[in-house]
Amino acid sequence: MARRTRSLLRGRLVPALALALGLSLTLGACVSGSPATGDAPEQSGEAYSGEVEWWTINLQKNYGPDIQRWIDAYEKEHPDVTIKWVDVPGQDINTKLLAALAGGNVPDAVNITSATTRLFAGSMADLNSLFSKEELADYAPNLAEPLVADGKRVGIPWYNGGTSLGFYNKDLLAKAGFDPAKPPKTYDDALALATAYHKASGKSATNFMAYSNVVQANGIALLSPDKQKAAFNTPETLALVEKFKPLFDSGVIAPGSLGANQRELPQSLENRQIAFNPVAVSSTLLNIEKNSPAVYGSIVVGPPVTGADGKYYMPGQQIFTIPAKSDNQAAAAAWLKYVTAAEQQLALCKLVPIYPSSLKALADPFFTDIAGNSQADQARKVLLDTFKDAVDASLGSGNDDQLRKLFDDQIRAYMSGTTSAKGALDAAEKAWNESLAKGNR
Repeated sequence: MARRTRSLLRGRLVPALALALGLSLTLGACVSGSPATGDAPEQSGEAYSGEVEWWTINLQKNYGPDIQRWIDAYEKEHPDVTIKWVDVPGQDINTKLLAALAGGNVPDAVNITSATTRLFAGSMADLNSLFSKEELADYAPNLAEPLVADGKRVGIPWYNGGTSLGFYNKDLLAKAGFDPAKPPKTYDDALALATAYHKASGKSATNFMAYSNVVQANGIALLSPDKQKAAFNTPETLALVEKFKPLFDSGVIAPGSLGANQRELPQSLENRQIAFNPVAVSSTLLNIEKNSPAVYGSIVVGPPVTGADGKYYMPGQQIFTIPAKSDNQAAAAAWLKYVTAAEQQLALCKLVPIYPSSLKALADPFFTDIAGNSQADQARKVLLDTFKDAVDASLGSGNDDQLRKLFDDQIRAYMSGTTSAKGALDAAEKAWNESLAKGNR
């Protein structure tokens, strides 16, 4: 699987969320299994009997015993149900699921990412028929709503890595008049700070660049509503991209910002060759702490800067779907209601630094009562504050990573001087439309 779609348990990590407490399972009453269109049947007997083949992504190695306790407890409570757990490597989940769907031998419940919903949407059951409105209301609406296409609920949310963060070296930025209590809020604020730092120091300030994520977070639709064509080739996008060019040419934005691997750029906060990063994955803080403790002590954490729409974007989320060809959908839905219930989500978040989709879990003191003023505490507070305005940045294309790469490569060409801004957008649009016409397969 592509980098963005791998399990968040091994990808984007929210600093200092994890507490090695072990899973504390709370079965309590049976999970309601009522479909949206009928009365609520009891979760017992024939309606919930049989084997549920349940696929996850990259969990068994590090969390196998903990999740197995979920399964054991559930099967004890529901002796007519057997959970067959299949854990799939992240790079294999798409091909394995496509093969299963093509062959008709499908899992009953499967963990995919929101970035691949369009790839699988036509083969999935409508969960509106398996989850009541009350049950669906338990999930954060900003996470649940993107999983509906043409009235069909393709999936339910599970967990995610939160939004991005802004990181500022207060010692380096002091000469630019940086106020640690007032970090930049908008794109323009960030570019102004970068210019001030460059003027004061003669050095590059940031790796901030007008890639697809920055364009999207400026409120510009990247895809048409039907997901069939590129929609970004607009005067607004052109103006935004052109705003970055003179800053790159003058060295305000670091020359290494055009590197293809955005996690390993030559100018970094760790080596003090840039002074701030206004939109960064939260695991950046862990890397700074590990690799450059002296820099870590100078870091101020703030919200990521926002574009015109003022929203905070997360690169995707882990979700659950039920294939339409499953012959045990009721039992699969009942199991997923248990797995995504607040108690289980909270237990998982205490093992690994992730965020739940359950509103009840988010309201737990584990998330709301944060003491301390360390950089990790700052990060966690900011992530919680921004979570209510978080937007799933998945495009729903079926192959988001490839489309983003096609766009970002053209931005690199423009910044390098090999094409004009309009030429870059025209080429990216053409490449997107050709890829979308092929179905991203």
